[in-house]
Amino acid sequence: MGFNIQPYGIQSMLKEGHKHLIGLNEAVLKNIDACKQLSTITRTSLGPNGMNKMVINHLDKLFVTNDAATIVNELEVQHPAAKVLVLAGKAQQEEIGDGANLTISFAGELLQGAEELIRMGLHPSEIISGYTKAINKTVQILDELVEDGSENMDVHDKEQVLSRMKATVASKQFGQEHTICSLVADACIQVCPKNPANFNVDNVRVAKLLGGGLHNSTVVRGMVLKSDVIGTIKQAEKAKVVVFAGGVDTSATETKGTVLIHTAEQLENYSKTEEAKVEELIKVVADSGAKVIVSGGSVAEMALHFCERYKLFSNFKIPACRLMVLKISSKFELRRFCRTTGFVAMLKLGQPNPDDLGYVDSVSVEEIGGVRVFIVKNEEGGNSVATVVLRGSTDSILDDLERAVDDGVNTYKVFSNVFPVRASWLLVGVLDHRDSGHRSERLDQYAIAKFAESFEMIPRTLAENAGLNAMEIISSLYAEHASGNAKVGIDLEEGVCKDVSTLSIWDLHVTKFFALKYVADAACTILRVDQVII
Repeated sequence: MGFNIQPYGIQSMLKEGHKHLIGLNEAVLKNIDACKQLSTITRTSLGPNGMNKMVINHLDKLFVTNDAATIVNELEVQHPAAKVLVLAGKAQQEEIGDGANLTISFAGELLQGAEELIRMGLHPSEIISGYTKAINKTVQILDELVEDGSENMDVHDKEQVLSRMKATVASKQFGQEHTICSLVADACIQVCPKNPANFNVDNVRVAKLLGGGLHNSTVVRGMVLKSDVIGTIKQAEKAKVVVFAGGVDTSATETKGTVLIHTAEQLENYSKTEEAKVEELIKVVADSGAKVIVSGGSVAEMALHFCERYKLFSNFKIPACRLMVLKISSKFELRRFCRTTGFVAMLKLGQPNPDDLGYVDSVSVEEIGGVRVFIVKNEEGGNSVATVVLRGSTDSILDDLERAVDDGVNTYKVFSNVFPVRASWLLVGVLDHRDSGHRSERLDQYAIAKFAESFEMIPRTLAENAGLNAMEIISSLYAEHASGNAKVGIDLEEGVCKDVSTLSIWDLHVTKFFALKYVADAACTILRVDQVII
């Protein structure tokens, strides 16, 4: 005879199969451990000498990269606490375009410090209080470190752009930053409007073509699309454009029906009717003044035939004319093409309004590295687009180069209207925090001191990734900063500490500002959790 024991406590409230983790050991420390594991993965990829990770996602796509945003995105992190760090890294990547690795790695270091304090006996609320005071102090110090005169920058001056962009790109492609920065600077300056605050990141495109190397890469003024034109007409100058989003094909009607044909004459008349319909469509497009038809879908053979027949329009009001036909399958590229040409895509075939037609300076087919591409150029109305044509031996290399270009373009966007700062502030924060930590009379002084110590992670990791002795580097940095020379950083090539202001190494104030803000928010959010209910 069995006994039916009624559940009690939280078991009686939640359904079967639930999990309930409570207290420091089960909830807080397990959350911290998950975040530390994620931070350990990204940390070895920090800096210019960072190691690559090979990630294969659920679709068997291979990623070989040291870009933290890509790594954590493809890892598909399941742990809820670690997801908070992933979201902080994503926010940094979307807002600034750089510093995702710093955000995740530094947050992991802060949480590791918090774990040590919890084991010492501090309550998480004391640690949160100390970290909040420390981050406010850090932001003050960061503002004081902005280099005088750094805001007086001409975003159209290539030399100044290169010096500001070099550090960001070098963290992705160390040794090739000069070539990549030169390409990105050319592309950004070409499309930068008179008011730099209106710079649009989407106007710098990337086309990846296999073969050759980075030294074969170029910047093309216009859109470069990896496909050939349909038909024999390969070039058009100063042309008006019409875009049909649904394709140029009359056979794809909305209604389906059956036609019963009794005689050969009826069959002939039926095919002639369809032919006349296509001919009429091409006639109204040509009458509107368009020279280029862009299709977002399939292009019927008959429509292409009428576009290309030279004397088809001899009885029309306009002189003999041939229409160039392009096909753009990607909806995103079609949207960019419409923005570049100033035309709103028509959803179905019909007569376009001559006043609404788009315009291009030129459309031409060229061959780059054995691949046929068509290039669309348009300088009118500030809609100009520049494309960085990247060359490389494998898809993985091209993808990684594209990420470096993306970081460079985002950096240009940021310093179009934000002040840059020299990259030498890290250990200054450590020394200042240690002083302010010891001045505090509450228990949060331990958290402030631990926050300050966490900054050591950055020079230590940079040195370790470069194969240097981390303890020697950190001790010499402390000695230099204590003597008042706050602009000393690590020269990873020579393995010594140098004054970065003499090396013209710049970093963005806003990158570090947002990274520290997101780090503090993420760390405090995780420390505030005392129960996990699944």
